[in-house]
Amino acid sequence: MVPTAMEMQQIRYFLALADTLNFTRAAENCNVAQPSLTRAIKSLEDELGGPLFHRERNRSHLTDLGRLMHPYLEQVYANTEAAKVRAKDFTTLKDAPLTLGVMCTIGPVMLVDLISRYRDRNPGIDVRLRDGSGMQLVEHLANGKIDIAIVGLPDGIDDRFHAMRLFDERFFIAVAPGHRFEKMAAVRVGDLHGERYLNRTSCEFYDHVGDIFRQQGVEVDCPYRSERDDWIQGMVLSGLGFGFMPEYAITAPGLVIRPMIEPEVTRTINLVTVRGRPHSPAVGALVREAMTFKWTT
Repeated sequence: MVPTAMEMQQIRYFLALADTLNFTRAAENCNVAQPSLTRAIKSLEDELGGPLFHRERNRSHLTDLGRLMHPYLEQVYANTEAAKVRAKDFTTLKDAPLTLGVMCTIGPVMLVDLISRYRDRNPGIDVRLRDGSGMQLVEHLANGKIDIAIVGLPDGIDDRFHAMRLFDERFFIAVAPGHRFEKMAAVRVGDLHGERYLNRTSCEFYDHVGDIFRQQGVEVDCPYRSERDDWIQGMVLSGLGFGFMPEYAITAPGLVIRPMIEPEVTRTINLVTVRGRPHSPAVGALVREAMTFKWTT
């Protein structure tokens, strides 16, 4: 059972008296009147079933029961004080954890400055990044496995969650130097017919774009699939086909990138929390940071 405020006061008085073995000095150390300390010790003795001190005129001594109880009450008091310190550190962001889920298809270029500024302004927060697909992350968020998520899904975010827009991102076609698309300012969907497509299996917009291809009668060859964007980009750079990927996720130097048009495909990247769930101080601090962050594209 968690001690009440009065019980903790009794324990504090007991420890002070066990240290000084003098009721007057113990009361002075606790900044309390001696009669109040004496009554608290008597109440604790009644609860524990026997005397804790042999009372003498100038000096008192612990009884056998007092010596037995001393290490236990000392530990209870120490644990309670440690819990208070830990709680204060948490609420004041001196030692607070934050598990941030970031969708695996979001490139770091648009987020590293936000996370860096957040960390600089809240040095006591232990930031832990976890990646995954968009649907995995929203379920982890709902189940409490992560505290907050950054995702962008083609069908938006369902009503279980609150989504705050961070930035919009276009999808680009990436090819190797020398490809015929290099001479174009943009690549129409119809231009992709008959091309080799290197499929990012983690792409949340795969089905959405597949529907667009079918509507326009566009057929592509798909000789290679990978969950890893870096492998896809390397294969594209080697001339093995084209890639369809978000603008700010393209990191391989030397790739030729052109916006896809007719239609243009974009996604909105959101900072997502569970609707109605109280935020931890660390989550609240990240939301505030994102609200004031200057997103540049």
